[in-house]
Amino acid sequence: MLRDITIGQHFPGNSIIHRCDPRLKIVATIAYIVVLFLASNPLGMMLSLVLLGLLYRAAKIPLKLILKSLKPIFPIVVFTAVLNLFFITGEGDPLVHLGFVRIYAEGVRYAVLMAVRIVALIAGTSLLTYTTSPIVLTDAIEALLKPFARLHLPVHELAMMMTIALRFIPLLIEETEKIMNAQKARGAMLDNGKFMERIKALVPVLIPLFISAFRRADELAMAMECRCYHGGEGRTRLKVLRFGRDDVKCAVVLAAGLAVILSTRWIMPGL
Repeated sequence: MLRDITIGQHFPGNSIIHRCDPRLKIVATIAYIVVLFLASNPLGMMLSLVLLGLLYRAAKIPLKLILKSLKPIFPIVVFTAVLNLFFITGEGDPLVHLGFVRIYAEGVRYAVLMAVRIVALIAGTSLLTYTTSPIVLTDAIEALLKPFARLHLPVHELAMMMTIALRFIPLLIEETEKIMNAQKARGAMLDNGKFMERIKALVPVLIPLFISAFRRADELAMAMECRCYHGGEGRTRLKVLRFGRDDVKCAVVLAAGLAVILSTRWIMPGL
């Protein structure tokens, strides 16, 4: 299961999505999230998935990777759908009535829409990290937050912390898997027993994981000091971000797609 978590990983490529300006991708990702919540109707959700599928196809990311990344969040999707299925009431007679359990048509629609929204949300945000390297992502976040520097906000440091935290996710997942395999080799029963027994069995995993995380952080800080890192003041960049013609074309296409999805809010009002 841990191997299926691909959040924070970058997959190099030369597609138009990979070459697109990272600032545009960040803004487009935020806009996509907003549109997902505003266009809360079946037509809007369907068009959101279509747009996301076209973007993944343009990025040349295989379908297997997308399904693999969605596998860890499947229990969350099911749990959210079940909550909406049983707790959303509606008008008219329920579809299912077994004792105190009542399922209405509105609950079924809400459950499906919520499940699709979560899947689209995770897949949409994952596309940003799949197609953008951590270094470029840091520069993009810093560039977008640059206006807040006038308010004495440590923009560069915040961008660096966000990117390092994102980059540490796959490293910690890999370290967790190594520790769990080592504990299983020593006879630890991590996959068997009752729920509380499994929780207690995770203690020998969490303690080495915390120690390893602090060790990696200390090594990273030492490496940055050895390279004379002193923050963003006077710092130059190997690649300067520039907004080109291809970025303008991508921005127009994305804006048009999001506008069409958003228009469904009035064409087909939400539930």
